[in-house]
Amino acid sequence: MESTREHEPCRLGVQVTSDVRLCLLNNEGRSELFYCHSSILTEKSKFFAEKLSSLDSTTCIEINCSKLDYDHHVKLLELLYLPCESHLGFYGSVKSALGILQVAIAFQCEEITRSCIQYLEAIPWDNKEEEEIMEAASKLGPVAVPILARIQPVDFTVAKSVFVSAFHFATSTAGPCPPFGEELKSSAQEQIEFMLREDEDMPLITVDDEVKSVVKRGLSFMFSSFESKLSSLLNESDLASKTAEADILQGLSDIDWMSDILPKMELMKDFVAIWAETSENILGIVEDQKLKSVMWGLKLKLIEVCGKVLKAVGYGNVILPADFRVQILKLWLPFIRKMKPLLDSKSDEEASFPYKMDEDLCQSIEGAIVSFVLALPSNDQADILADWMKAEQVKYPDLTEAFEVWCYRTKSAKRRLTETVDEVDDAPISL
Repeated sequence: MESTREHEPCRLGVQVTSDVRLCLLNNEGRSELFYCHSSILTEKSKFFAEKLSSLDSTTCIEINCSKLDYDHHVKLLELLYLPCESHLGFYGSVKSALGILQVAIAFQCEEITRSCIQYLEAIPWDNKEEEEIMEAASKLGPVAVPILARIQPVDFTVAKSVFVSAFHFATSTAGPCPPFGEELKSSAQEQIEFMLREDEDMPLITVDDEVKSVVKRGLSFMFSSFESKLSSLLNESDLASKTAEADILQGLSDIDWMSDILPKMELMKDFVAIWAETSENILGIVEDQKLKSVMWGLKLKLIEVCGKVLKAVGYGNVILPADFRVQILKLWLPFIRKMKPLLDSKSDEEASFPYKMDEDLCQSIEGAIVSFVLALPSNDQADILADWMKAEQVKYPDLTEAFEVWCYRTKSAKRRLTETVDEVDDAPISL
């Protein structure tokens, strides 16, 4: 019988073959006795090997642990008796593996430590688990480095490559989106905004000349594509087609999105320059008689994008020569002035009409135009204000403030000129 027991595999808790006892004590006084085998403990744990080297066979090893990690200690003991190839299937969850890992490190169980790390490195984490791993890893030191591989900072070149690929997808510059691609495109745009965001952390991507070059080419492509689709509208037989308008609106929405991210890359000036170059052609198409009573969504979206251009230039964020600024304002001010009452009228006629300039948009554009006008040379201000007062729709935008400032400046300038002339006339003549 004794001979049979000698060849039996060691199993945790079998008192007959056990030659050492472990007593787990937690901070609430709970204790549990485990019948173990010195051969297993010595082979699998340097901590236990050192303990057993100084104990006699009648002594019990006491292990103090907290209520929170009591179960992890028990699971570690169970793992000591399992073959290594069974470890990965034992852990069951991130929480369990993380708890066992910390106990395994404390007891110097190298085999279990390696399998815990392998498990945690490979299994998916949710947000809460990631936070727990980050917290635990900060206490574990170098041993935790492999676990954190997925959240380590990436090389700048790699980050730039991801950004460029995402930009191509977000702007459709690498080709049309697949049938399922609109959701991915929207996600790519959101992640590009996140990569460029400057918050308490550093932005994920550094915008160098190469990135700027890619973005500039994309911007030119988007405007060119939009103009082309817009021009083709005049050849459409069914201008009321929802599909045609949706396709063009999508292109304009992408341009609108670009106007939001370009300031973060110091490229808004490029956007405004292309807008100024294409404005005459765009307005020529949109104001064509064929589109007189259709495409209201497109017209409103053009006003929204134009509002961002007016703000960028009017508030001095983009610096352009005066003739460029005059050109932009003289092209778009009449269009905005004409569209506002038309959209209001349509909204009054149809309660469900969705395309109306809301109050925030109206105030934003009006403020930008006033600032825009007041930064122009005085003669150009006079031309614009004279046209504004001759128009049927003087109500919007309200340029009263700009008119008052112009009057005051003009009178002050005339007074300064008169005073200068008088000073010259009164100056003594020396022979």
